[in-house]
Amino acid sequence: MRALLCQSFGTIDELAIADVAPPAAPASGEVLVEVAAAGVNFADILMVTGRYQEKSPLPFTPGLEAAGIVRACGSGVSRAKPGDRVIALVDRGAFAAALLARESDVLVMPERMDFATAAGFAIAYGTAHGALRWRADMQPGEVLLVHGAAGGVGLTAVEVGKAMGATVIATAGDADKLAIARSHGADHLIDYRKEDIRERVKAICRGGGADVVFDPVGGTAFEASLRCVNWGARLVVVGFAGGDVPQIPANILLVKNIAALGFYWGSYRKQRPELVAEQARELFGWWQEGRLRPRVSERFDLADAGKALALLRDRKATGKVVLTLDGR
Repeated sequence: MRALLCQSFGTIDELAIADVAPPAAPASGEVLVEVAAAGVNFADILMVTGRYQEKSPLPFTPGLEAAGIVRACGSGVSRAKPGDRVIALVDRGAFAAALLARESDVLVMPERMDFATAAGFAIAYGTAHGALRWRADMQPGEVLLVHGAAGGVGLTAVEVGKAMGATVIATAGDADKLAIARSHGADHLIDYRKEDIRERVKAICRGGGADVVFDPVGGTAFEASLRCVNWGARLVVVGFAGGDVPQIPANILLVKNIAALGFYWGSYRKQRPELVAEQARELFGWWQEGRLRPRVSERFDLADAGKALALLRDRKATGKVVLTLDGR
């Protein structure tokens, strides 16, 4: 079967399509999924370049999420059955024609959701929802500051924030990206290339600041956030797309009783799978109500995965980037 292979840790340009053996028959508690589309994430770049927190054994197929059709189930599986349209979450291996996933990592898709939308849904929306509800405990009426607000995960944070009743301030690097954030619900916009984040947030909040910060960017965006938040604010760190990992001055946290919180959604799949299932039900419900409007900005064939990853690396993607198989 077709699969994208990483033969050595290096650059995304070294990835290549290969013909590999298909997965074995599913063992007890496993599901075999024929992949129709796969979501592309910044973590895939980190995995391929050897900078991810968990190094995969070489050679390996990258890809953390996919959507497709169940073709077989191992013994004891009750969550899905052959023929079901599902989202499958894996530690690696989604950029291939088929994959094996644990039953607890399979989510049956809403009936009207297409494969491309589903392939990019779980990680981005799961990260936004988990960061804001589980870690930040955000409440209706609070002010949410979202960095990278037109990117794959930032845009979902804008939508989830609005669904949870927050006033959303979105930052991005140009007018077109900010327009996308506005169209998905952002109340206020900041062009960080032209405006000072700290001063603009204070002006928007009439001298106050944000209660919650959702930060997939890091670097100077995080540093500015520390200085434009209210007493008792929660800053949730979900990534470092800007390239720089900020060093947090503890004295600033102390003075305003600020909480700096790390959030890695993938670990909840293993530590709290029942929480992820509950989360999916709420998010699917919001999607069916029209409160979430996933944006798939780019679709690439599996063979062009390097181009898809380059969009994320260069921070040119708006919304979600998806790989499709067999033209789906």
